[in-house]
Amino acid sequence: MKIICIGRNYAEHAKEMNAPLPASPVFFMKPDTAVLKNGGAFYYPEFTKDLHYECELVVRIEKAGKHISTQFAHKYYTHVSLGIDFTARDLQQECKEKGLPWEIAKSFEHSAPLSDNWICKDDLELSNCSFMLRKNGEIVQTGNTSDMIFSIDEIISYISQFMTLKTGDLIFTGTPSGVGPVKIGDHLTGALNGQDMFTFDIK
Repeated sequence: MKIICIGRNYAEHAKEMNAPLPASPVFFMKPDTAVLKNGGAFYYPEFTKDLHYECELVVRIEKAGKHISTQFAHKYYTHVSLGIDFTARDLQQECKEKGLPWEIAKSFEHSAPLSDNWICKDDLELSNCSFMLRKNGEIVQTGNTSDMIFSIDEIISYISQFMTLKTGDLIFTGTPSGVGPVKIGDHLTGALNGQDMFTFDIK
């Protein structure tokens, strides 16, 4: 299983990160050990002092494919969920300043908490789907798929030009604005179209 994450797919998030809008999807990878199943506590890593949440809609690939055209991409997934792309922002900044890859800031153990609940895309208006993240009961992030720079189908098509997508692969489709830090003792809850999808503590 691969975890493929899309960066800068919401204009307001790119703006808050002082990053230009991409001309094509930007993606990076996380290992399967990054997944943290719903309900499991997340333990704050010792190697960072500035850990940020990034709530994202997640797509699960249902069949293998390569060189998938955008018009047929919808046939390769049936369900979506919600997850978090945790980022060690201090490590990421240090890597950027040195011109180094920054997987160390993104791909660590349990850096991809994921809901166990998967919703059939036919039960959603996927082009206008809202989601939110609450920290300690307060809404800190809200997003809508209508604000994506690249749609889910465009993302799938683009990635498949470079690698074969296989059954069970996960695509984190990007985060809206409002990313921010967490600390030990915080409680995070993510909701998709008003339905709670995950909840866990930072320990």
